[in-house]
Amino acid sequence: MAIQVMDIHIYDSKQRRMRKFQPMDPEHVTIYVCGPTVYDQVHIGNGLSAVVFDVFVRFLRLVYPKVTYVRNITDIDDKIINAALENDEPFDQLTQRFTDAFHDDAEALFVLPPDVEPRPTLLIPKIVSMIEQLVERGHAYIASGHVLFDVGSFPDYGKLSNRTLEDMIDGARIEVAPYKKDPKDFVLWKPSNDVAGWESPWGRGRPGWHIECSAMIHEHLGSTIDIHGAGSDLMFPHNENELAQGKCVEDGANYVNYWMHNGMLNFGGRKMSKSLGNVLTIKALREKYSGEAIRYAFLTGHYRQSLVWDDRLLEQSVSSIDGLYRSLRQVGEATGAEESSSKDFKDATIEEYPSQLVEALAEDVHTPRALAELHGISKRIYQSKSDEERIVLRDQLLAGAWLLGLLNQTPTQYFRAPTDMDVSSVEELIRHRNEARGRKDFERADAIREELAAQGIEIEDTPNGTRWSSTKN
Repeated sequence: MAIQVMDIHIYDSKQRRMRKFQPMDPEHVTIYVCGPTVYDQVHIGNGLSAVVFDVFVRFLRLVYPKVTYVRNITDIDDKIINAALENDEPFDQLTQRFTDAFHDDAEALFVLPPDVEPRPTLLIPKIVSMIEQLVERGHAYIASGHVLFDVGSFPDYGKLSNRTLEDMIDGARIEVAPYKKDPKDFVLWKPSNDVAGWESPWGRGRPGWHIECSAMIHEHLGSTIDIHGAGSDLMFPHNENELAQGKCVEDGANYVNYWMHNGMLNFGGRKMSKSLGNVLTIKALREKYSGEAIRYAFLTGHYRQSLVWDDRLLEQSVSSIDGLYRSLRQVGEATGAEESSSKDFKDATIEEYPSQLVEALAEDVHTPRALAELHGISKRIYQSKSDEERIVLRDQLLAGAWLLGLLNQTPTQYFRAPTDMDVSSVEELIRHRNEARGRKDFERADAIREELAAQGIEIEDTPNGTRWSSTKN
């Protein structure tokens, strides 16, 4: 039986309203999220989507007995082909290299692996079979070696993105080929070059991007799923075309019951894009900030809203994470209790989680409210005079943090010095500072504090002595 203790509401992008979530089978929830196209290091927009839906899936698994989460890797498309040609390397070697890089980034962001991570190149027979079904059912046609979806055969085309005919033609950003019946018709199969291709009833070729996701959903989750997630930039044409194919491939298929789209990141009021030259990769960001701080920054905004991304947001996130770990450390120092991390609570029951945090996630994954609840618990830890209460609050803090994918380390692990840091010299400077304070030479003491700060060392004077930690975690 599902642990249905609350109503869950999701903003459905297709219906453009909040809806109560009612899975087809309360014993088994199905969710698919569009993953990255692996032709380069993944950008932070991919990271945002991965983190948002990681939180949502963690929450769903708290409420339902079984959740199957599928997030794909797109390992064949025009961008991949072009990158392989430019690098003069086999396309599958290039995609494996950047798939590994994405996995490394996801692990650094504490994103849990999906249950299934399909790739189109491993499902070519399934893709060909679906295209054959669409042709047989009168929803696709063959022209000049291509197989194209006939948009005119699907009257509801455009209902997901709510676009006009002109918007759809402009938004597709494709050259209107002379062999198309309608400018909106899109490719299901195309003739291939020598870089990548497979045999098919229509000659050697490769699939179009849109049919790949439809085939992966159909193969691993069935003809209709509960939830489909993606970035809002994929709503048109990608998700719109997915929906058309998915509903037309067989009678009775609804394809997706709830659509969820996360918003975009923007830089100084501009969206991130290659044309603007402001694409930032997760790999580059990790050189300056920890994966946990980056994850925290993603969660500070509601997933459907545009998030202003700058160094100030990240510095604030570092400070916020530090504060949460300090409250955990305070519990250990005050009570002598053994340290824990949020991973110790991954199998907790729903009653063990902070109720207001759970309610925030049940209301369309409202992570800003959930973070506020974490900090509220942290504040109550400092206010508490009872060791027993402090430990209860610590456990609530860690349980809630598990749902958000935060506090994955113990305080000792988090505040440990980087391996390249000369710990003895740091402690020597702190000793000199304490001696200066003892002499009331506060100018010298402040100078040493600034010197330590320049090295990424933050110090805190407590009744038990001076405590230090590295801000370079």
